[in-house]
Amino acid sequence: MRLPAFPIVPTARLLVLLGLLAPAAVVLAATAPSAWVVAPAAALALLLVMLVDGWLAGPLHDLQIIVPSDAEVGQPAEVRILAEIDRDSDASDPEAALGFDARLGDRGVAYFTLSGTGAPSAFSGTGTLTPRRRGTGELHDMWLRWRGPLGLGVRQVHRKLEDRLRVWPDLSPTRSPTLQAFLRDAQFGLIARRIRGEGTQFEALSEYEPGMDRRRIDWKASARHTSLYARENEAERDNQIVFAFDCGQSMCEPVDGLPRIDRAVTAALTASYVALKGGDRVAFFGFADMPSLVTPFVTDTHAFLRLQTAAAELDYVPREPNFTLALATLTAKLQRRSLIVLFSDFTDPTSAELMVESVARLVRHHLVIFVTMVDTELDSLAARDPATLADISTAVSAASLAHQRAIVLQRLRQMGVDVIEAPHQNIGYRLIDRYLEAKRLEAVG
Repeated sequence: MRLPAFPIVPTARLLVLLGLLAPAAVVLAATAPSAWVVAPAAALALLLVMLVDGWLAGPLHDLQIIVPSDAEVGQPAEVRILAEIDRDSDASDPEAALGFDARLGDRGVAYFTLSGTGAPSAFSGTGTLTPRRRGTGELHDMWLRWRGPLGLGVRQVHRKLEDRLRVWPDLSPTRSPTLQAFLRDAQFGLIARRIRGEGTQFEALSEYEPGMDRRRIDWKASARHTSLYARENEAERDNQIVFAFDCGQSMCEPVDGLPRIDRAVTAALTASYVALKGGDRVAFFGFADMPSLVTPFVTDTHAFLRLQTAAAELDYVPREPNFTLALATLTAKLQRRSLIVLFSDFTDPTSAELMVESVARLVRHHLVIFVTMVDTELDSLAARDPATLADISTAVSAASLAHQRAIVLQRLRQMGVDVIEAPHQNIGYRLIDRYLEAKRLEAVG
């Protein structure tokens, strides 16, 4: 289907030539006033050449954009543009621009260069969008322009788009070779197995062999059989693990280009996958100034998509979190001792004090792990060599905040909370280590 004609506009090269005509026209008017008509005639001639050049650029017959339906936050998503232009494929490459929702990229616009595909009149270009927030982002506009053979005229077209791109939490750590190798380990396996030799739940009796832990000898059974027998135990299964997300103001702040809450969701999904493989039950809980997400417990990896979908619904709330209401609500929903992993951050002593009081009530009945990301920006401001009085003031304030932060984390440790403070790329694996340690020590049930 042949598309309608498109406007022809001048290029920067033509504007430069027209600009050079201005001083030439002034000189000509001063030296030969009767020849003043030459300058406007030359300008009109250039404009005519521009129109001819734009016409020679060739008409556009077809234009398509291929957008993936799904992407992950912080991970590149490829967008492809296909164009059929009646011109030589060896001519200058067409250029395209996409306008989209700000959640799909920092500037809300991306530029593409299309090149010939080898087929007559066929051009294609591929670019990447790197989503910055979860949710559904919209691509709303596309522009395409291609120059004529002289580079004086450009044909351009604008299309309104209605394409949508759903942005999910980042699951790249779950697919990483490191985690997959861990899941193939004999202790876990690709199918969650009973972990024998650890824990307190009785599994079976076996004949005692040299090298076994003597504390595993079952003396009563050995007396009955007149031979030494040892107990084989299995690690506790069916533990309840709740990942609680603070979606408030502090967790909306970016760290290395992505909001803290998205970094926390990635770590939680990675640890959740391991926990489900280990036979435990996992639920998500989200809150800000009020609870916003409560999922039922998921019991196997086939239902992992439910957790991913629930995590995608966690909103960015630019308000202070209400820890008292949120953690009281969570406690009321738990019928037995659970492992609660709380992802949060704090910026001022008042909010930190409220958080500590709420966590203190929570730790009486549950095992709590508090996860926070290292504030690299705060550390860099405190360590920077000051050059002005403003730099000194900034460094002192940053050092004071860092000191208050260390005090709060120490108070949590003294209450019996297991604190993880690490760079965002490490918290997922640190969390897995703590989970396995708690499972080995039977600290949850």
